[in-house]
Amino acid sequence: MDTYPQTSESLATVALRGCCPRCGKGRLFDGFIKIADKCDSCGLSFAGHDTGDGPAFFIILPLCLIVAGSALWVDLTFRPPMWVHMVLWPIFILGVTALAMRPIKSIMVALQYRHRDVENYDDSAQQ
Repeated sequence: MDTYPQTSESLATVALRGCCPRCGKGRLFDGFIKIADKCDSCGLSFAGHDTGDGPAFFIILPLCLIVAGSALWVDLTFRPPMWVHMVLWPIFILGVTALAMRPIKSIMVALQYRHRDVENYDDSAQQ
């Protein structure tokens, strides 16, 4: 029997708010995208929750398609000078990436919590 408090909210809702996937109250992040060491509410350790490059991949893949299509459409429709493209698209890419990184990272941590036993993960067994 699990003695830890469980949240009644959906995993996606808790993840999008950046909360602990177990209790739904504590903070998941310690900074903008740095995962905290543990939940300040229920004490869940986030040490085994390593998202690696996953969030960046899930942002870059659709973003490349969107930017390529949009840049082509803007160029064919408005025929702007090249400097407009050089200013517009990097700003757009940085903005979308900054807005999407935190929610995608929290969703991946929440999915790891749901589908992997990272609390009892023994890193020495992998070596």
